[in-house]
Amino acid sequence: MCGIVGYIGHREAYPVVLKGLKRLEYRGYDSAGVAIYDGKNIKLSKTKGKVADLETRVQEEISNEGTLAIGHTRWATHGEPNDVNSHPHYSNSGELVIIHNGIIENYEPLKQELINRGYTFHSDTDTEVLVNLIEDVKKNENVKLGKAVQVALNQVVGAYAIAVFDKKKPDEIVVARLGSPLVIGVGKDEFFIASDASPFIEYTNNAIYLEDEEMAIVRRGKKVKVRKIKDDSLVDPYVQELQLNLEQIEKGGYDHFMLKEIYEQPRAILDTFRGRMLANDGIIRMAGVDDNIEKFLNANRILIVACGTSWHAGLVAEYVFENLTRIPVEVEYASEFRYRNPVITENDVVIAISQSGETADTMAAIKLAKSKGAFVFGVCNVVGSSISRETHAGAYTHAGPEIGVASTKAFTTQITVLTLIALKLAQKKGTISTSEFHQYLSEMDAIPAKVEKTLTSDSHVKTIANIYKDATNFLYLGRGYNFPVALEGALKLKEISYIHAEGYPAAEMKHGPIALIDEQMPVVVIATRKGHYDKVVSNIQEIKSRKGKIIAVVMQGDKSIKKIADYVIEIPETLELLTPLLTTIPLQLLSYYIAVMRECNVDQPRNLAKSVTVE
Repeated sequence: MCGIVGYIGHREAYPVVLKGLKRLEYRGYDSAGVAIYDGKNIKLSKTKGKVADLETRVQEEISNEGTLAIGHTRWATHGEPNDVNSHPHYSNSGELVIIHNGIIENYEPLKQELINRGYTFHSDTDTEVLVNLIEDVKKNENVKLGKAVQVALNQVVGAYAIAVFDKKKPDEIVVARLGSPLVIGVGKDEFFIASDASPFIEYTNNAIYLEDEEMAIVRRGKKVKVRKIKDDSLVDPYVQELQLNLEQIEKGGYDHFMLKEIYEQPRAILDTFRGRMLANDGIIRMAGVDDNIEKFLNANRILIVACGTSWHAGLVAEYVFENLTRIPVEVEYASEFRYRNPVITENDVVIAISQSGETADTMAAIKLAKSKGAFVFGVCNVVGSSISRETHAGAYTHAGPEIGVASTKAFTTQITVLTLIALKLAQKKGTISTSEFHQYLSEMDAIPAKVEKTLTSDSHVKTIANIYKDATNFLYLGRGYNFPVALEGALKLKEISYIHAEGYPAAEMKHGPIALIDEQMPVVVIATRKGHYDKVVSNIQEIKSRKGKIIAVVMQGDKSIKKIADYVIEIPETLELLTPLLTTIPLQLLSYYIAVMRECNVDQPRNLAKSVTVE
């Protein structure tokens, strides 16, 4: 959540920063602002609303000339979304300007101390406290900006990614991070600062990812100098070559990123197992697993920690791992994990799942697990992200950039990676036969084509969406492997259409939710012709007898449910364990089209952020 963009170099800075802010809109925000420095004057403009509103305001209010600028998209924490609370923020003297992601937890006592020293505050934000704290240190200790930032950050408690500059030093921006991501793009005689690499990918492929508790002084015409915040020691920065291109972060002719990303799933799943799974040879190769195979095989249990959609992927994995490997699995909300004093031992394996690799709650869970001696394995999509660096080992999904706030291809590629791991362990343990192993690999190899075929139901799903777009409530029901898919389908609908929806195990319907069913209640039932099919048919009969409206996701050729459901959406035949990779597709499309028909902001739903980097 929140987005930071900065530039210092030989170009006009404002167009670079503005384009970067637009690239970061997917992160979720409620206000935006920019500060431009022309070497003499700081020109600041900010507003509640979207980057487009900021662009209009800049044209009306200020000159946009200057080769240094910082910009920000804010997701409100301290103080409501309004013009005053938007970033950037000045210090009292007007000489320092800051943008900040994260939360300063001890801002209140710091603010009171600064008030006692004569400082005044115009916003409700913790950020204005931080910039004035930096100014106070700089003035009272008579130090340069970099040292003042370091001293001030040693006094704060919380999470942050900041960029700050001093009017008196027109060739320098100071940046720092703890908990919130920050990356420096290194060009020729120019530097870019951002929350991720997307704002500067057309200018340079070289980037320095700051680690937690690191700060950097970015000077025009000089090499980036990185130091540890705690002890001021120098760090040799690692310049990484980015594997990202501009085409990946553009819409490519689709109306929304979400629809593009739904349609990218056949390729994303293929890319995720490409090179790892050789179906014809009966081989799964995953370096992170192979190099630590004994940790997995000797584990007393596997703990999966995640949030949101990644948590649902973890729930699917629970069924998959326990069925294939016979290793006990527990799935935990990362946001609750460390607060309940969990029992963790050296014989546990903890799998942390995050699309962005920056999720604050999941990072906290990882650090706790490591402190207890557990082996921690990360599953994430973003190369070089915090979780990929913090875990002992891991596996990337190869979904490519996911810009839409509501995860789609992240979910299916996470399930793909986790299924590969489970199959690898099951083969090593001998808990499945060789013929079963080969059957799974063969069917997994066919999944991308079957996802492609499932996507041909697009127009049919659109028709169903038009019928139910004005519903105020939805129920989603599934059993076994598809219970988590029901949860995920309900989450997608809530996220982007703002319709209240709940997911349940189908058998639990009788234990409460059935009271809600009437002729106004659409019920989405995942009823693949595997596992508990007869029992799901019975659940559908119960709904139908209470005049509920049935939208059923069934396997091709199903006849029984077609007779009783109001609408059916077919998926190709596959093994039960792999059905979540197919059943989730029509639910994503249903949510998407309902949201579009309700004129909702599909890619940037209200109040949500793509990467939740505060607790």
